[in-house]
Amino acid sequence: MRKISISIIFVFITLSVFSQYKYRDANRIGITVGVNQFSLYTNNFQTKAELGWNAGLSMRGNFYNNWDMIYGIQFSGNSFSVSTTSIPLVIEQVNYKLASGQLSLLASYKIIDSHLSIEVGPIIQVNGKLEIDSDKVNNVISGTTLLAKDIQDISKLNVYPMVGITFGIVHFRANISYQYGLNNILGNLNNQNLGYNFKGNAGILNGNLIIYL
Repeated sequence: MRKISISIIFVFITLSVFSQYKYRDANRIGITVGVNQFSLYTNNFQTKAELGWNAGLSMRGNFYNNWDMIYGIQFSGNSFSVSTTSIPLVIEQVNYKLASGQLSLLASYKIIDSHLSIEVGPIIQVNGKLEIDSDKVNNVISGTTLLAKDIQDISKLNVYPMVGITFGIVHFRANISYQYGLNNILGNLNNQNLGYNFKGNAGILNGNLIIYL
């Protein structure tokens, strides 16, 4: 995950340098902090969305007329829970944590310049392995014969279309966005001979504050 994070940062810096050259008078660097709610939609087991955190950087620059382009990098701690059974047959929610990094390239339509805009575009997310507490690894996932540890090695790459709205003043703005994963985030589990056909898609609701320098 560390090598992947370094690669994402390098790509973002490259895009930022290019953007500065092309739009040096209009660019604004944004520092982002916020929260997310990560949902895993699947019929394989019972899940519940949980809260996580976001932190990142973005570069906003004029593109054409009322349109801006936004290059972004974001690191997140995502979280969701799965219903399991522990000994002696007690129903217990196991919390899964997912460290991820995202690269985004968004088109932003300015409804009110520097105050209100709508964003849309693709996001690429790189995932680590799901992490759970060591004393929960042998819990049995409800409705299956799987152990909690069996589903940790999910797919490493996800593609999300995103739509969002940004509002505020010149240097301080808030952003609310939603992104839905196009590919099967559980697809990698189908290569592990676990006896199930895994299918799942992720949805992420984000609420971020942006400080523009």
